[in-house]
Amino acid sequence: QVQLVESGGGLVQAGGSLRLSCAASGRTFSSYAMGWFRQAPGKEREFVAAISRSGGSTYYSDSVKGRFTISRDNAKNTVYLQMNSLKPEDTAVYYCAAKGDGLGYRSSLIYDYWGQGTQVTVSS
Repeated sequence: QVQLVESGGGLVQAGGSLRLSCAASGRTFSSYAMGWFRQAPGKEREFVAAISRSGGSTYYSDSVKGRFTISRDNAKNTVYLQMNSLKPEDTAVYYCAAKGDGLGYRSSLIYDYWGQGTQVTVSS
């Protein structure tokens, strides 16, 4: 069992930056690949970024590539999402998620554990 708690959301102007954190409980954090998803009002949850268990591989959606950076610190049981050059269309609730073994990173269906989400609002 893994419990995930996100933090770092807030209100920021377009062009600004935020860093989200996701703290995981348990001693097996390094056994899980981690992902960030987001969900805007009236829209489906969408993939944002993912990172492999070691942190050696990262994956991004086209909409955030070059602006967002995912990273992890296995010693601190934490995954981060650095968000730069934010746009109003980045406004959403952001969720972190953990998955065990298996192929793929982009589908929300393959993740086993989810946090409660943190709101990110980007004003124009």
